[in-house]
Amino acid sequence: MPSTPVVALEKEDHQRDAEFKKVMHGESAKAAGGVAALLKKNTEAQQIAVDEYFKHFDNKTAEGETLADREARTKEYATLTRHYYNLATDIYEYGWGQCFHFCRYSPGEPFYQAIARHEHYLASQIGIKKGMKVLDVGCGVGGPAREIAKFTDAHITGLNNNDYQIDRATHYAVRDGLSGQLKFVKGDFMQMSFPDNTFDAVYAIEATVHAPKLEGVYGEIYRVLKPGGVFGVYEWLMTDNYDNDNVEHRDIRLAIEVGNGISNMVPISEGLAAMKNVGFELLHHEDLADRNDPMPWYWPIAGEMGYMQSYLDFFTVVRMTHTARRILHGFAGLLETVGLAPKGTKKTADALARGADGLVAGAKKNLFTPMYLMVGKKPLN
Repeated sequence: MPSTPVVALEKEDHQRDAEFKKVMHGESAKAAGGVAALLKKNTEAQQIAVDEYFKHFDNKTAEGETLADREARTKEYATLTRHYYNLATDIYEYGWGQCFHFCRYSPGEPFYQAIARHEHYLASQIGIKKGMKVLDVGCGVGGPAREIAKFTDAHITGLNNNDYQIDRATHYAVRDGLSGQLKFVKGDFMQMSFPDNTFDAVYAIEATVHAPKLEGVYGEIYRVLKPGGVFGVYEWLMTDNYDNDNVEHRDIRLAIEVGNGISNMVPISEGLAAMKNVGFELLHHEDLADRNDPMPWYWPIAGEMGYMQSYLDFFTVVRMTHTARRILHGFAGLLETVGLAPKGTKKTADALARGADGLVAGAKKNLFTPMYLMVGKKPLN
Protein backbone atom coordinates (compact mmCIF):
# COMPACT_ATOMS: atom_id res chain seq x y z
CA MET A 1 0.00 0.00 0.00
CA PRO A 2 1.34 3.48 -0.83
CA SER A 3 2.41 5.50 2.18
CA THR A 4 0.22 8.32 3.42
CA PRO A 5 1.40 11.46 5.23
CA VAL A 6 1.49 11.37 9.01
CA VAL A 7 -1.41 13.30 10.55
CA ALA A 8 -1.69 13.98 14.27
CA LEU A 9 -4.66 11.95 15.47
CA GLU A 10 -6.79 12.59 18.53
CA LYS A 11 -6.65 9.88 21.17
CA GLU A 12 -9.93 8.01 21.30
CA ASP A 13 -11.78 7.60 24.60
CA HIS A 14 -14.98 5.66 23.99
CA GLN A 15 -15.90 5.44 27.67
CA ARG A 16 -15.69 9.23 28.08
CA ASP A 17 -17.82 9.77 24.98
CA ALA A 18 -20.43 7.20 26.06
CA GLU A 19 -20.72 8.79 29.51
CA PHE A 20 -21.11 12.26 28.01
CA LYS A 21 -23.79 10.99 25.63
CA LYS A 22 -25.69 9.44 28.51
CA VAL A 23 -25.64 12.71 30.48
CA MET A 24 -26.43 15.09 27.61
CA HIS A 25 -28.91 13.05 25.59
CA GLY A 26 -30.39 10.64 28.16
CA GLU A 27 -33.15 8.61 26.51
CA SER A 28 -33.78 11.18 23.76
CA ALA A 29 -32.36 8.82 21.12
CA LYS A 30 -35.65 6.96 21.37
CA ALA A 31 -37.74 10.11 20.97
CA ALA A 32 -39.69 10.76 17.78
CA GLY A 33 -36.89 13.08 16.65
CA GLY A 34 -36.38 16.77 16.01
CA VAL A 35 -37.97 19.06 18.59
CA ALA A 36 -39.16 16.15 20.76
CA ALA A 37 -35.56 14.99 21.19
CA LEU A 38 -34.13 18.52 21.42
CA LEU A 39 -36.18 19.39 24.48
CA LYS A 40 -34.92 16.37 26.42
CA LYS A 41 -31.26 17.44 26.71
CA ASN A 42 -29.27 18.07 29.86
CA THR A 43 -28.62 21.81 29.92
CA GLU A 44 -25.22 21.68 31.64
CA ALA A 45 -23.87 19.02 29.28
CA GLN A 46 -25.21 20.93 26.28
CA GLN A 47 -23.36 24.03 27.48
CA ILE A 48 -20.12 22.03 27.55
CA ALA A 49 -20.74 20.95 23.95
CA VAL A 50 -21.46 24.56 22.95
CA ASP A 51 -18.27 25.82 24.60
CA GLU A 52 -16.09 23.05 23.15
CA TYR A 53 -17.39 23.59 19.64
CA PHE A 54 -17.61 27.35 19.41
CA LYS A 55 -14.24 28.02 21.05
CA HIS A 56 -12.80 27.36 17.60
CA PHE A 57 -15.00 29.93 15.87
CA ASP A 58 -16.09 32.64 18.32
CA ASN A 59 -14.51 36.01 17.51
CA LYS A 60 -12.72 34.50 14.49
CA THR A 61 -13.10 36.41 11.24
CA ALA A 62 -11.98 35.84 7.69
CA GLU A 63 -9.93 39.03 7.82
CA GLY A 64 -8.04 37.95 10.94
CA GLU A 65 -7.86 34.22 10.32
CA THR A 66 -4.42 32.71 10.80
CA LEU A 67 -2.84 29.38 9.96
CA ALA A 68 -2.71 28.72 13.71
CA ASP A 69 -6.53 29.05 13.90
CA ARG A 70 -6.98 26.33 11.28
CA GLU A 71 -4.32 24.13 12.83
CA ALA A 72 -6.08 24.36 16.22
CA ARG A 73 -9.28 23.11 14.60
CA THR A 74 -7.62 20.24 12.77
CA LYS A 75 -5.77 19.24 15.93
CA GLU A 76 -9.13 18.65 17.62
CA TYR A 77 -10.96 17.44 14.50
CA ALA A 78 -12.74 14.52 16.23
CA THR A 79 -13.91 16.53 19.25
CA LEU A 80 -15.05 19.39 17.04
CA THR A 81 -17.09 17.07 14.82
CA ARG A 82 -18.49 15.04 17.71
CA HIS A 83 -19.76 18.09 19.59
CA TYR A 84 -21.09 19.69 16.42
CA TYR A 85 -23.37 16.69 15.95
CA ASN A 86 -24.24 16.62 19.66
CA LEU A 87 -25.67 20.08 19.01
CA ALA A 88 -26.98 19.86 15.45
CA THR A 89 -28.40 16.36 14.97
CA ASP A 90 -31.90 17.06 16.28
CA ILE A 91 -32.09 20.33 14.32
CA TYR A 92 -31.05 18.47 11.17
CA GLU A 93 -33.71 15.84 11.69
CA TYR A 94 -36.38 18.48 12.29
CA GLY A 95 -35.45 20.66 9.34
CA TRP A 96 -34.12 18.19 6.78
CA GLY A 97 -34.82 14.55 7.64
CA GLN A 98 -32.64 11.56 8.47
CA CYS A 99 -30.35 11.76 5.42
CA PHE A 100 -27.90 14.57 6.10
CA HIS A 101 -26.86 15.45 2.56
CA PHE A 102 -27.76 17.46 -0.52
CA CYS A 103 -28.81 16.08 -3.90
CA ARG A 104 -29.81 16.91 -7.45
CA TYR A 105 -33.44 17.54 -8.44
CA SER A 106 -35.66 16.80 -11.41
CA PRO A 107 -38.76 18.89 -12.24
CA GLY A 108 -41.64 18.02 -9.95
CA GLU A 109 -39.56 15.50 -8.00
CA PRO A 110 -40.49 15.28 -4.30
CA PHE A 111 -37.67 16.17 -1.91
CA TYR A 112 -37.25 12.76 -0.26
CA GLN A 113 -37.44 10.97 -3.61
CA ALA A 114 -34.57 13.12 -4.86
CA ILE A 115 -32.57 12.39 -1.72
CA ALA A 116 -33.06 8.64 -2.20
CA ARG A 117 -32.17 8.87 -5.91
CA HIS A 118 -28.87 10.52 -5.02
CA GLU A 119 -28.07 7.59 -2.72
CA HIS A 120 -29.11 5.02 -5.34
CA TYR A 121 -26.89 6.73 -7.91
CA LEU A 122 -23.81 6.40 -5.70
CA ALA A 123 -24.60 2.77 -4.92
CA SER A 124 -24.91 2.03 -8.63
CA GLN A 125 -21.66 3.84 -9.44
CA ILE A 126 -19.86 1.65 -6.90
CA GLY A 127 -21.63 -1.53 -7.99
CA ILE A 128 -23.08 -2.52 -4.61
CA LYS A 129 -24.92 -5.83 -4.88
CA LYS A 130 -26.77 -8.33 -2.72
CA GLY A 131 -24.59 -10.09 -0.18
CA MET A 132 -21.76 -7.55 -0.27
CA LYS A 133 -20.18 -6.35 2.96
CA VAL A 134 -20.21 -2.55 2.70
CA LEU A 135 -18.86 0.27 4.89
CA ASP A 136 -20.64 3.63 5.25
CA VAL A 137 -18.01 6.11 6.46
CA GLY A 138 -19.63 8.79 8.60
CA CYS A 139 -23.12 7.30 8.62
CA GLY A 140 -25.07 9.98 10.52
CA VAL A 141 -28.33 8.60 11.91
CA GLY A 142 -28.31 5.88 9.27
CA GLY A 143 -30.72 7.30 6.69
CA PRO A 144 -28.57 6.54 3.62
CA ALA A 145 -27.49 3.15 5.04
CA ARG A 146 -31.13 2.12 5.46
CA GLU A 147 -32.01 3.25 1.96
CA ILE A 148 -29.02 1.59 0.29
CA ALA A 149 -29.56 -1.60 2.29
CA LYS A 150 -33.13 -1.78 0.98
CA PHE A 151 -32.06 -0.82 -2.55
CA THR A 152 -29.21 -3.35 -2.85
CA ASP A 153 -29.81 -6.07 -0.23
CA ALA A 154 -26.20 -5.59 0.90
CA HIS A 155 -25.05 -5.69 4.53
CA ILE A 156 -23.92 -2.25 5.63
CA THR A 157 -21.74 -1.26 8.58
CA GLY A 158 -22.03 2.40 9.55
CA LEU A 159 -19.02 4.09 11.17
CA ASN A 160 -19.57 7.16 13.33
CA ASN A 161 -17.70 8.97 16.11
CA ASN A 162 -20.88 10.40 17.69
CA ASP A 163 -22.55 8.06 20.20
CA TYR A 164 -25.92 9.81 20.03
CA GLN A 165 -26.15 9.37 16.27
CA ILE A 166 -25.23 5.69 16.63
CA ASP A 167 -28.08 5.25 19.12
CA ARG A 168 -30.52 6.96 16.76
CA ALA A 169 -29.32 4.94 13.78
CA THR A 170 -29.72 1.70 15.73
CA HIS A 171 -33.19 2.77 16.89
CA TYR A 172 -34.32 3.44 13.31
CA ALA A 173 -32.83 0.16 12.03
CA VAL A 174 -34.86 -1.77 14.61
CA ARG A 175 -37.97 0.26 13.80
CA ASP A 176 -37.63 -0.52 10.07
CA GLY A 177 -36.86 -4.22 10.58
CA LEU A 178 -33.35 -3.86 9.15
CA SER A 179 -31.26 -4.98 12.13
CA GLY A 180 -30.08 -8.04 10.21
CA GLN A 181 -28.64 -5.88 7.41
CA LEU A 182 -27.27 -2.96 9.39
CA LYS A 183 -24.63 -2.54 12.08
CA PHE A 184 -23.41 0.75 13.56
CA VAL A 185 -19.93 1.07 15.04
CA LYS A 186 -18.25 3.77 17.12
CA GLY A 187 -14.93 4.97 15.77
CA ASP A 188 -12.72 7.65 14.26
CA PHE A 189 -12.48 7.23 10.48
CA MET A 190 -8.88 8.42 10.63
CA GLN A 191 -7.97 5.35 12.73
CA MET A 192 -10.46 2.58 12.01
CA SER A 193 -10.51 -0.58 14.12
CA PHE A 194 -11.39 -2.87 11.19
CA PRO A 195 -8.78 -5.35 9.90
CA ASP A 196 -7.18 -4.86 6.49
CA ASN A 197 -9.20 -6.02 3.47
CA THR A 198 -12.53 -6.28 5.32
CA PHE A 199 -15.12 -4.70 3.00
CA ASP A 200 -16.25 -5.41 -0.56
CA ALA A 201 -17.18 -1.77 -1.10
CA VAL A 202 -17.04 1.53 0.80
CA TYR A 203 -18.96 4.76 0.37
CA ALA A 204 -19.05 8.17 2.07
CA ILE A 205 -21.75 10.78 1.58
CA GLU A 206 -20.65 14.30 2.51
CA ALA A 207 -18.87 13.01 5.62
CA THR A 208 -15.14 12.76 4.98
CA VAL A 209 -15.01 16.56 4.76
CA HIS A 210 -14.69 16.37 8.56
CA ALA A 211 -11.24 14.79 8.21
CA PRO A 212 -8.23 16.94 9.12
CA LYS A 213 -6.57 15.67 5.94
CA LEU A 214 -8.28 13.73 3.15
CA GLU A 215 -5.28 11.49 2.54
CA GLY A 216 -5.63 10.23 6.09
CA VAL A 217 -9.23 9.06 5.81
CA TYR A 218 -8.87 7.88 2.20
CA GLY A 219 -5.81 5.89 3.25
CA GLU A 220 -7.81 4.14 5.98
CA ILE A 221 -10.60 3.41 3.50
CA TYR A 222 -8.04 1.94 1.09
CA ARG A 223 -6.66 -0.25 3.88
CA VAL A 224 -10.00 -1.78 4.94
CA LEU A 225 -11.24 -2.26 1.37
CA LYS A 226 -10.63 -5.64 -0.24
CA PRO A 227 -8.35 -5.75 -3.32
CA GLY A 228 -10.53 -5.11 -6.35
CA GLY A 229 -13.10 -3.30 -4.18
CA VAL A 230 -14.53 0.11 -5.06
CA PHE A 231 -14.86 3.28 -2.99
CA GLY A 232 -17.27 6.05 -3.96
CA VAL A 233 -17.63 9.43 -2.30
CA TYR A 234 -19.66 12.60 -2.57
CA GLU A 235 -17.10 15.07 -1.27
CA TRP A 236 -17.48 18.64 -0.06
CA LEU A 237 -14.74 20.64 -1.75
CA MET A 238 -13.87 24.19 -2.62
CA THR A 239 -13.56 24.51 -6.38
CA ASP A 240 -10.28 25.51 -7.91
CA ASN A 241 -11.76 29.00 -8.40
CA TYR A 242 -11.36 29.49 -4.64
CA ASP A 243 -8.61 31.95 -3.75
CA ASN A 244 -7.54 31.90 -0.12
CA ASP A 245 -5.99 35.35 -0.51
CA ASN A 246 -9.44 36.74 -1.31
CA VAL A 247 -11.15 37.83 1.93
CA GLU A 248 -14.64 37.33 0.48
CA HIS A 249 -13.74 33.78 -0.51
CA ARG A 250 -12.30 33.09 2.95
CA ASP A 251 -15.45 34.48 4.58
CA ILE A 252 -17.60 32.08 2.54
CA ARG A 253 -15.36 29.14 3.43
CA LEU A 254 -15.35 30.05 7.13
CA ALA A 255 -19.15 30.36 7.14
CA ILE A 256 -19.40 26.87 5.64
CA GLU A 257 -16.97 25.50 8.22
CA VAL A 258 -18.57 27.02 11.32
CA GLY A 259 -22.07 26.09 10.19
CA ASN A 260 -21.18 22.49 9.37
CA GLY A 261 -18.60 21.30 11.90
CA ILE A 262 -15.65 21.35 9.51
CA SER A 263 -12.06 21.92 10.55
CA ASN A 264 -10.39 22.35 7.17
CA MET A 265 -12.00 22.71 3.72
CA VAL A 266 -9.73 21.96 0.74
CA PRO A 267 -9.99 22.38 -3.06
CA ILE A 268 -10.96 19.79 -5.67
CA SER A 269 -7.36 19.38 -6.79
CA GLU A 270 -6.40 18.25 -3.27
CA GLY A 271 -9.26 15.76 -3.15
CA LEU A 272 -8.23 14.17 -6.44
CA ALA A 273 -4.58 14.09 -5.40
CA ALA A 274 -5.52 12.40 -2.12
CA MET A 275 -7.38 9.60 -3.92
CA LYS A 276 -4.44 8.94 -6.20
CA ASN A 277 -1.75 9.31 -3.55
CA VAL A 278 -3.20 6.61 -1.30
CA GLY A 279 -3.29 4.17 -4.21
CA PHE A 280 -6.77 4.29 -5.74
CA GLU A 281 -7.19 3.80 -9.46
CA LEU A 282 -9.56 6.68 -10.21
CA LEU A 283 -12.41 5.28 -12.31
CA HIS A 284 -14.52 8.43 -12.48
CA HIS A 285 -14.64 11.91 -11.07
CA GLU A 286 -17.13 14.67 -11.73
CA ASP A 287 -18.69 17.68 -10.06
CA LEU A 288 -22.37 16.72 -10.18
CA ALA A 289 -23.25 20.31 -9.22
CA ASP A 290 -22.08 21.27 -12.72
CA ARG A 291 -24.76 19.14 -14.38
CA ASN A 292 -27.31 21.18 -16.33
CA ASP A 293 -30.15 20.55 -13.89
CA PRO A 294 -33.33 22.64 -13.96
CA MET A 295 -32.97 23.46 -10.26
CA PRO A 296 -29.77 23.92 -8.25
CA TRP A 297 -28.87 21.56 -5.40
CA TYR A 298 -29.10 24.42 -2.90
CA TRP A 299 -32.68 25.50 -3.60
CA PRO A 300 -34.12 24.14 -0.29
CA ILE A 301 -31.76 26.33 1.75
CA ALA A 302 -31.79 29.43 -0.46
CA GLY A 303 -35.11 30.83 0.81
CA GLU A 304 -35.93 32.15 -2.68
CA MET A 305 -39.59 31.89 -3.65
CA GLY A 306 -38.72 31.52 -7.34
CA TYR A 307 -37.68 27.91 -6.72
CA MET A 308 -41.19 26.84 -5.71
CA GLN A 309 -42.59 24.22 -8.09
CA SER A 310 -45.86 23.69 -6.25
CA TYR A 311 -47.68 24.65 -3.05
CA LEU A 312 -45.99 21.61 -1.45
CA ASP A 313 -42.67 23.51 -1.62
CA PHE A 314 -44.04 26.54 0.21
CA PHE A 315 -42.94 25.55 3.73
CA THR A 316 -39.53 24.33 2.52
CA VAL A 317 -38.78 27.66 0.86
CA VAL A 318 -40.41 30.00 3.37
CA ARG A 319 -38.70 28.54 6.45
CA MET A 320 -35.27 29.42 4.99
CA THR A 321 -36.08 33.08 4.29
CA HIS A 322 -34.26 35.53 6.53
CA THR A 323 -37.56 36.75 8.00
CA ALA A 324 -38.65 33.24 8.97
CA ARG A 325 -35.22 32.49 10.44
CA ARG A 326 -35.36 35.59 12.64
CA ILE A 327 -38.77 34.53 13.94
CA LEU A 328 -37.85 30.88 14.52
CA HIS A 329 -34.48 31.67 16.08
CA GLY A 330 -36.06 34.31 18.29
CA PHE A 331 -38.57 31.70 19.42
CA ALA A 332 -35.69 29.31 20.16
CA GLY A 333 -34.12 32.04 22.29
CA LEU A 334 -37.40 32.48 24.14
CA LEU A 335 -37.59 28.75 24.84
CA GLU A 336 -34.05 28.93 26.25
CA THR A 337 -34.99 31.86 28.48
CA VAL A 338 -37.95 30.06 30.03
CA GLY A 339 -35.96 26.84 30.40
CA LEU A 340 -37.82 24.70 27.83
CA ALA A 341 -34.88 24.47 25.44
CA PRO A 342 -31.25 23.89 26.49
CA LYS A 343 -28.77 26.75 26.43
CA GLY A 344 -27.02 27.10 23.10
CA THR A 345 -30.01 26.11 20.95
CA LYS A 346 -30.30 29.56 19.36
CA LYS A 347 -26.54 29.92 18.94
CA THR A 348 -26.41 26.56 17.17
CA ALA A 349 -29.35 27.48 14.93
CA ASP A 350 -27.68 30.80 14.07
CA ALA A 351 -24.47 28.98 13.13
CA LEU A 352 -26.39 26.57 10.90
CA ALA A 353 -28.07 29.53 9.19
CA ARG A 354 -24.73 31.21 8.63
CA GLY A 355 -23.47 27.95 7.17
CA ALA A 356 -26.47 27.74 4.83
CA ASP A 357 -25.81 31.28 3.59
CA GLY A 358 -22.17 30.35 3.00
CA LEU A 359 -23.16 27.24 1.04
CA VAL A 360 -25.50 29.21 -1.21
CA ALA A 361 -22.98 32.01 -1.74
CA GLY A 362 -20.24 29.49 -2.46
CA ALA A 363 -22.42 27.71 -5.01
CA LYS A 364 -23.54 30.88 -6.77
CA LYS A 365 -19.95 32.06 -7.10
CA ASN A 366 -18.78 28.60 -8.16
CA LEU A 367 -16.45 28.35 -5.17
CA PHE A 368 -17.93 25.25 -3.53
CA THR A 369 -19.54 21.90 -4.30
CA PRO A 370 -21.12 19.37 -1.91
CA MET A 371 -21.22 16.61 -4.52
CA TYR A 372 -17.87 16.10 -6.12
CA LEU A 373 -18.16 12.44 -7.09
CA MET A 374 -15.00 10.34 -6.97
CA VAL A 375 -15.01 6.60 -7.62
CA GLY A 376 -11.80 4.67 -7.05
CA LYS A 377 -10.80 1.02 -7.25
CA LYS A 378 -8.24 -0.71 -5.07
CA PRO A 379 -5.93 -2.67 -7.38
CA LEU A 380 -5.92 -6.46 -7.12
CA ASN A 381 -2.16 -6.45 -6.57
